[in-house]
Amino acid sequence: MSTKVITGKVRFSYVNIFKSRAFQSGQDAKYSVCLLIPKEDKATVKKIRAAIEEAIQEGIASKWGGKKPGNLKLPLRDGDDERADEAPEYEGMFFLNANSTQKPGIVDKDLNEILDPDEVYSGSWGRASINFYPFNTNGNKGVGVGLNNIQKLKDDERLGAARASAETDFGDGYEDDEDDF
Repeated sequence: MSTKVITGKVRFSYVNIFKSRAFQSGQDAKYSVCLLIPKEDKATVKKIRAAIEEAIQEGIASKWGGKKPGNLKLPLRDGDDERADEAPEYEGMFFLNANSTQKPGIVDKDLNEILDPDEVYSGSWGRASINFYPFNTNGNKGVGVGLNNIQKLKDDERLGAARASAETDFGDGYEDDEDDF
């Protein structure tokens, strides 16, 4: 068994893979991405569940004193249960967050390195190389997800707040009436 998984086609969300950042002051800067995994991709879900189970076994042996904790935090979450009300792109998806202190390799479908941060964005689709590991930090015990590499496969509608163009915002025919100043 292995704790490393190469996913099938997933949708990227909260893409932060070109520049590391700390989400709270005092935290280490990390690269990160949320992977939206279609529930019908049973092969990827099965590989992820097996890797999580392998990481749990490692944790029992090395981090949690020989037994599985009752309040274990697991990384694979159900988008229909947790997020579909506020974010429709989570409908019919599982999701997990992967991160790394090292910059992931980022390639296109032909394995050419992608350097332009606008090329891989929240909403695009691809595959990810991830690994699962046990943790025991400040009393929190669980399985985390490391981000190794990203392969972009296709474009799609951007996720997140739709941003209007400058032309749309300012195209109302405003006329400056200098007498007001």
